Amino acid sequence: RMAARRALKAVLVDLNGTLHIEDSAVPGAQEALKRDRLRNAPVTIRFVTNTTKECKRDLLERLTKLGFDIVENEIFTSLTAARNLLEQKQVRPLLLVDDKALPDFTGIATDDPNAVVVGLAPEHFHYAMMNRAFRLILDGAPLIAIHKARYFKKKDGMSLGPGPFVAGLEYATDSKATVVGKPEKTFFLEALRGTDCAPEEAVMIGDDCRDDVGGAQNAGMRGILVRTGKYRPADEDKINPAPYLTCENFPAAVEHILQHLL
Repeated sequence: RMAARRALKAVLVDLNGTLHIEDSAVPGAQEALKRDRLRNAPVTIRFVTNTTKECKRDLLERLTKLGFDIVENEIFTSLTAARNLLEQKQVRPLLLVDDKALPDFTGIATDDPNAVVVGLAPEHFHYAMMNRAFRLILDGAPLIAIHKARYFKKKDGMSLGPGPFVAGLEYATDSKATVVGKPEKTFFLEALRGTDCAPEEAVMIGDDCRDDVGGAQNAGMRGILVRTGKYRPADEDKINPAPYLTCENFPAAVEHILQHLL
């Protein structure tokens, strides 16, 4: 029999696909987060996202416009994790990220690059730019992937994530990228830093079975998979152990937490 788990102290929530899809909120998500629901529970809430399409400030603005009650220091992004790594390594990156993400790298030197950072950057994923990155890596520059998601959900359908482009650079250079976002264990542990909460006292809610749920469970948390965003039937069979719970959407996940985990 599994030892009884400690009481829940933290809830980590994915953003795109879980709370919203681009500029549309998941129905009922704002209400589920409100003071009389999840925010009334004795837990710390962190919003953890692999998004590399926009800086944290723009992301917060988008969520606020959608009616979500969120403050900036509750958001932990893979851009933050990437910036922390660049500062530790003291390298000058070639930044293959969306221009809207650049404010999160303010103050990082990028002249004469000696590292390659890949996020979601459709306008950079052309032959000349990929070849420039390829040559830098061949010359010894570390390859840093903000994350390796295969795809994500946009309003007009599924779209390629940065993962296939990172994999192409790895294949061509016979090297391995350092990945900083979900599903890396370090990402989840960093997100909990300062919460005074152990991984087994946390639960992660997300629409990506591998990156959100599998990653969190590998870090020692429980994972709740929601059937919104990029979720596709039978996703829950893609990881072992299976998700702690699969449910319809974020409001249903909150309901389960309030009823069963506190």
